[in-house]
Amino acid sequence: MVENMGNNKVVNVIRHLAFEDLASFTSVLQAHDYKINYIEAADFVLKPDDISQIDALSDELLIILGGPISVNDADIFPFLDIEINLLKQRVAADKPTLGICLGAQLIASALGAKVYSGNEKEIGWYGLKLTTEGKQSALRYLSAEHCSMLHWHGETFDLPDGAVLLASSEKYPNQAFSYGSHVLALQFHPEITQQGMEKWFIGHIGEIKQTDGVSVEQLRKNTHQFANQLEVQGELFFNSWINEVV
Repeated sequence: MVENMGNNKVVNVIRHLAFEDLASFTSVLQAHDYKINYIEAADFVLKPDDISQIDALSDELLIILGGPISVNDADIFPFLDIEINLLKQRVAADKPTLGICLGAQLIASALGAKVYSGNEKEIGWYGLKLTTEGKQSALRYLSAEHCSMLHWHGETFDLPDGAVLLASSEKYPNQAFSYGSHVLALQFHPEITQQGMEKWFIGHIGEIKQTDGVSVEQLRKNTHQFANQLEVQGELFFNSWINEVV
C-alpha cells in the first residue's frame, strides 16, 4: 500500500501487523514529502517479491516495525530470514535504516547478536535513561525528563559488536543502539498515539490477560496520561533523526 504519492522520495516500511503502523511518524514523513510504501510481511507467502523489491543498497529510508512474533520464529515465518538478510546488507553499507521493537531485534540479529526472552515482559509506560551518546543523539527528545515511553516486549538482545548503546530502562539495559551513522534500533515505541493504542488493546488482549500486573484499564489510564506528550516528543525525535541521516 502506497500513501502520499506526490514526490519521488520513498520510505519503505515493512509492517508485520496492520495496527502497528507508523502512527505519529506519518505526519513527519509527509512534511518531508515522502511517499510511504508499506510492505506487508504477512503477504510474503503469496507475494514473496514484495520484500525483495527493496534495494538493499538504496539510499531510500527503510523502517521495520514491530509485531508479536520472535526473531527466532523463522521456521514458522520465513519472511524473517529475508528481512535479516536485507538488514545485513543495509547495515554493512550504512544505509538509513530504523528498526522499532521487532525491527530492532532483527537489526541486532543481522549484526550477529543473540535475541532471547527476558526475565519478565515489559508492557507499559516507563522512562528511558539515555547514555552520554544517547543524550547527544536524536533520542535526546525521548529522555525521561521529557516524556514517558511505551514499552511492549518480552524479548531482548545482546548489544551487537560495534554498536553504540543509546538508552536503557529499569528492566532492560539494551533499549536502543546505533550502528554506523545511519542505522538506529529502538526496542520501545516512540511512534504510538493515544488513538492507536486502543487498537493495541484489542489486538493484544490475549497477551495482556496472561501478563501479571498488566490490564487494559491501567494501560488505558497511563496512555491517557502520557501518550499526547510522547506524540509531541516522538515527532521531534523522528524529524531530528531524518535530518541527520537523509
